[in-house]
Amino acid sequence: MSLVLFGVIFIRAYLLGFQTPVGRWWLAGGALLVLVTYTSNNDALLLWYPAIVNLIFLVFFARSLATPQTAIERLARLTEPNIPPHAVAYTRKVTILWCGFFIVNGALAIATTLYGDAQIWALYNGLIAYLLTAALFAAEWLYRQYHRRTHAHP
Repeated sequence: MSLVLFGVIFIRAYLLGFQTPVGRWWLAGGALLVLVTYTSNNDALLLWYPAIVNLIFLVFFARSLATPQTAIERLARLTEPNIPPHAVAYTRKVTILWCGFFIVNGALAIATTLYGDAQIWALYNGLIAYLLTAALFAAEWLYRQYHRRTHAHP
C-alpha cells in the first residue's frame, strides 16, 4: 500500500512541478512517510498523511509571508499580473487565513489519527476536510467579489 501511495505522491509532485517549492516539499514529505511506513511495516503510519499534507501547505504558505509576494499573491498574478496595492494587502490576509485553516485542519487530522477510530478518521479526512476546504474556497471567492466591487475605481 505504501508503494501505491508513493506513486500517487510522485504523480502529484510531478503535477505541482518538481521545480516548485510545494512540489519538492510534497515529494519529500510523502517519500519520508512512505519510507518510514515501509521499513517499519506499520501501515497505521499512513494515517498521518493528511496531517503531513496540512503541515506542508502550512509551511509553504507561512514561509511566503516572509517574502515580498505571498503564495496567494503569486497565484493571483497568474491571471492578473498588475494587481493594485489594496489587492496585494488582501492577498496577504488571505494567505494568513489559509495558514489558520491548515493549522486547524491539521490539528483535526492529528486528533482523528490519535483517537484511533478508523471510521471517524475516514469521515473527517475523507469527507469533512474536503467539504471544509471547498467551503473556505467558496466563501473567500464570494468575499473577493465583494472586495473587488467595493474597491473598484470608476
